[in-house]
Amino acid sequence: MAESGFTVADLNPALLIGSLVLIAAAAAVRLSVRSGMPSLIIYLVFGMLLGESGLGIRFDDELLTQALGYAALALILIEGGLTTRWSTIKGSVGPAVSLATVGIVVSVLVVAAAAHLLLGVGWEIALIIGAVLASTDSAAVFSVLRTVSLPKRLSGLLEAESGFNDAPVVILVVAFAANAASPDGPLSVVELALGTALQLLGGVALGLAVGWVGVRVLRRIASTSSGLFAIAVFAVAVFAYAAAASLSVSGFIACYLAALVMGNAGLPHQQSVGAFGTAVGWLAQIGLFVLLGLLASPANLLEQIVPAVVVGGVLLLLARPLSVVLSVLPFRLPWREQAFLSWAGLRGAVPIVVATVPITYGLATEWMFDLVFVLVVALTLIQAPTLPWVARRLKVTESYQSLSLAVELVPLEEMDADLLLVTVGPGSRIAGVEVGELRLPAGSNVTLIIRAKAGFVPTPATSIMRGDELLIVTTTRARDAAERRVRMVSEEGRLAGWAARRWQRRPRRDPHE
Repeated sequence: MAESGFTVADLNPALLIGSLVLIAAAAAVRLSVRSGMPSLIIYLVFGMLLGESGLGIRFDDELLTQALGYAALALILIEGGLTTRWSTIKGSVGPAVSLATVGIVVSVLVVAAAAHLLLGVGWEIALIIGAVLASTDSAAVFSVLRTVSLPKRLSGLLEAESGFNDAPVVILVVAFAANAASPDGPLSVVELALGTALQLLGGVALGLAVGWVGVRVLRRIASTSSGLFAIAVFAVAVFAYAAAASLSVSGFIACYLAALVMGNAGLPHQQSVGAFGTAVGWLAQIGLFVLLGLLASPANLLEQIVPAVVVGGVLLLLARPLSVVLSVLPFRLPWREQAFLSWAGLRGAVPIVVATVPITYGLATEWMFDLVFVLVVALTLIQAPTLPWVARRLKVTESYQSLSLAVELVPLEEMDADLLLVTVGPGSRIAGVEVGELRLPAGSNVTLIIRAKAGFVPTPATSIMRGDELLIVTTTRARDAAERRVRMVSEEGRLAGWAARRWQRRPRRDPHE
């Protein structure tokens, strides 16, 4: 009998190293939150420490990296779709789609021109570099914005853009790499555009269809086991990816949209599904970044520092701002929000993963992986720590922050209930307002205030202070109205909405009297 390459004897050290990496990765999240640095940097370092220059684990399989990378990206997108609230992004879908299409084309052309002129590479390779670097990363962006409260339209736009733009980027990179490696010559611009559009539209249609059918099937098979139900929800989204990829359309957009449909359909066990999705997303991110760190060779990375700085500077200071301005032009976004969007275009795992695609087509572009690796790390070190400061300087922050809380100790979904945690910022006009003066909608109530790390149950006469954290219990139906009311009071004070209602009640005079 032939011996396998991996035996039971290899299992113990693999589990030992894997468990230690996961424990260290979980501990690194605290460092990431405190420093404002995305955890991807820490996980990449873990991988490099395990690699040939650290513990000596040798790994150089680009094909396996690409396959595992695609699987991890699909899981991350599914988690993003399941945990994204449609009410948060619905007002931003238009500009997000524009950024994920028009913005990508602009970014690809600008970066490709810079790579061709400044690095001296041919146009075919330059276009691949531009496409590889065109995708933003939601995990990288939101990991450094946990302490910054953005307007819903701005946070929703960032979230929707990062969910939409992975698919066209992967399609373009594969198309450009196949063209460069094709003995029959490259396709025309029209053929490339048409092929990309068909793949995206096919993925959109299949993802929405699978999500719609999945909701109806899952409601019929819903069991009392929340854990098993969460697995079934994920399985439906994975099916959307696999089915789309098998039909040669975009699997990434299909799985994201299928998960988005299911995540906003009011399925049973929503808290468990969200918690399971978050855990899977974290596991996929950790595994992916450690794997990419393993594949990187520190000696080769040093040679790409100067090219990475050149291309990264063009991407950060020219390509991204220009793509934002041209993409959102029809939507008339304020210039401050455009400036923040330009600086918030963090790169993450997607560029590093798709940088392996040209290698699998037989192109001698191993150096491209190293260039993209260095560029992603460099831009993250520059942009991530400064994002909160930039948001405050541009005055795009809000004076309070509202977060959904997942509580497993009580069956909230059976009670048709939800929780909001409202943090009263220094500029909020909620400060000084009594709890009763909030005038929350029926079905909502402030049940706890945390002040100076001590919690107490308020009365209607309790005055709210700056820095307070308010726990609001609300029915699911009244949740959005409660959040709107808190936002209104935060902006206008205790009399918010009163003048408008008084004017509406006042009888209008006949102009002929």
